Amino acid sequence: MRLTGDEFRRWGHKSVTLLGMSGVGKTTLARKLRRHNWFHYSGDYRIGTRYLDEPILDNIKQHVMQIPFMRDLLRSDSIHIFNNLDIDNLKPLSSFLGKLGNPELGGLGMEEFKRRQELHRIAERNSMNDVPEFIRKAHEVYGYSHFVNDAGGSLCEMDDGVLKLLAGHTLILYIEATAEDEKDLIGRAEQDPKPMYYQEAFLDEQLAVYMRQRGLDYIALIEPDDFVRWVFPRLFRARLPRYERIASRYGYTVATDEIITVESENDFINLVADVLSRQEE
Repeated sequence: MRLTGDEFRRWGHKSVTLLGMSGVGKTTLARKLRRHNWFHYSGDYRIGTRYLDEPILDNIKQHVMQIPFMRDLLRSDSIHIFNNLDIDNLKPLSSFLGKLGNPELGGLGMEEFKRRQELHRIAERNSMNDVPEFIRKAHEVYGYSHFVNDAGGSLCEMDDGVLKLLAGHTLILYIEATAEDEKDLIGRAEQDPKPMYYQEAFLDEQLAVYMRQRGLDYIALIEPDDFVRWVFPRLFRARLPRYERIASRYGYTVATDEIITVESENDFINLVADVLSRQEE
């Protein structure tokens, strides 16, 4: 969606998609806006509660069934397991996505890892296709004035059909990481390596390089956290041109050091209006 700064200010029911790498401040910003009559739509929350709820629970139950005491209770319906995922706690989704490598260290084999990656890809596409309907529900059902789509970092991996849909219903705002942010995000990934989504071609290419560098012959020899630490900087740099292309074609760009100054709805509206006016020039 293309707007001038003045048009954005006058827009009665603002709808914004936040685009950018995980960790650049999308969710922090969305939390601030939801205190000011903005409906906070979390793509990851929708994925975990609507599209991957059953696979997530199946994964948990599979682990529980390895404990004889718990297995008997579960099979007799004496206990129930549910997914307690919320916008501020996405760990069940992250645990399901998993990491590639040695099963003794919690890693997944290639076939299962790719199966889960594909399930996530489909779920993310579906969750973004749901955005127009949730914009309607935000206004008509829940009574919110505005809507913010807190999209996952892997939105840049989606096809143009999804991006065109979002651009037709929301203003896409790319939060661009600075060089300092890049160092910080890579440092965080090294300290606390988290499961990530990878395009299959990217995964295959990078995995082949990793296996050669580490002198490994089998996936089961991979130390899961080591691979995530190694591949994250490469994933980060591979996604940057995709984010930039989306912003250039469908949206607008704002820097993280501008986003962190936002404390109120007025701050956000003024910032976006300024960005739109700036990029008109």
